[in-house]
Amino acid sequence: MNRALAALLAAGALLLGGCGVGNDVRNHLDDTYQLQNRSGDSATYTATSPVGTTVAAIAAAAQPAARQADGGAEYLRYDDDIVIVSAAPAGSTVHVEDLDDRYRGGFFAYLGPGFNPGSPAGGAISGGPGDSK
Repeated sequence: MNRALAALLAAGALLLGGCGVGNDVRNHLDDTYQLQNRSGDSATYTATSPVGTTVAAIAAAAQPAARQADGGAEYLRYDDDIVIVSAAPAGSTVHVEDLDDRYRGGFFAYLGPGFNPGSPAGGAISGGPGDSK
């Protein structure tokens, strides 16, 4: 009976450890970068490293569900957050916000699979209408 209880507790700890993954990215940002502004569920930080280095560090600390680059900015999607890293004069700016109406309304759909509301992060990228074959 003790072994069964221990196994149940271990399984519960693993399950709980996977909860709140989106908070891991917020904790990492709070611990690593200089907070510039916080408003509601959004926050903006500054980083001294360029965009690519900053994004790599964030993704290594908290693995995103999807990642995409567009026009000098990089986007990391998490279960409940989106992180946008863009160039700044002395490094980069890191912005995090809740996946609210902007995301759910399709604002980031142009970024492709993983950024369309309800789309899987590993969706097919090619083969759609208008793709060159």
